[in-house]
Amino acid sequence: MSPSHDRGAPRAIILAAGRGSRLRPLTDHIPKPLVEVGGHPLITYGLGSLRDARIEDVVISLHHLPEQVRTALGDGSRYGVRIRYSVEERLLDSGGGIRRAASLFARPIDGPIVVLNADVVSEIPLREVLDFHREREAMVTLVLRDDPRKEAYGVFAVDSRARIRRFLGRGARSELPEYMFASVQILSPAVLERMPDGPFSSMRGLYPELFDQGARFFGYVYEGPWCTADTREDLEAAERSLRRHGLPPYMEAERP
Repeated sequence: MSPSHDRGAPRAIILAAGRGSRLRPLTDHIPKPLVEVGGHPLITYGLGSLRDARIEDVVISLHHLPEQVRTALGDGSRYGVRIRYSVEERLLDSGGGIRRAASLFARPIDGPIVVLNADVVSEIPLREVLDFHREREAMVTLVLRDDPRKEAYGVFAVDSRARIRRFLGRGARSELPEYMFASVQILSPAVLERMPDGPFSSMRGLYPELFDQGARFFGYVYEGPWCTADTREDLEAAERSLRRHGLPPYMEAERP
């Protein structure tokens, strides 16, 4: 099972529909994507990395306090992208959110789809990851990283050619190096054709099924700065990381 068409311009989805429950009471009145770290709303790091990769067509999935995000980001021109919004009246989980957001793209979808979580700050080189994905004719490319918490988050093992051979416990045990998912993925448009209606998890539902069927899953191993913002402790760690490493290079001054 390999993608048959993946050479068009890439597009992007930012998953930002979560309630941010572990950041309450902060997120009772402000949506998690607008929580600031390093002086910038979390979601603008994702927008900056997409702009740096020359990806302009972006859909953001929303649920909690969506109008605040719309007001803050507008049509995206301030950030060098074009934004549309997929507002989920009921939460659709990661897979359902991707499927609904992708329905807003103009047809045909003939290029890879970059999917980012809205709460991650990193220097992942998206252009390089896209080249990696295309060169390997991957169905799904996951950005992976080594982390002492990988057992808690879920383990992925890759072989010498970067093919994922163990997926969240599926696949034979081996001496292959193991990593955790770094919340950035590249999808062939063919994945959309396999997505069911309604809420579902891509990582815990659809992807394991595709993996068991032999779909081409690859892992791009990233070793640079990376932090997420699930909890207050995470936010504090992200602030420390940004003080230590500085803002990612793509965080140029916002456009007027």
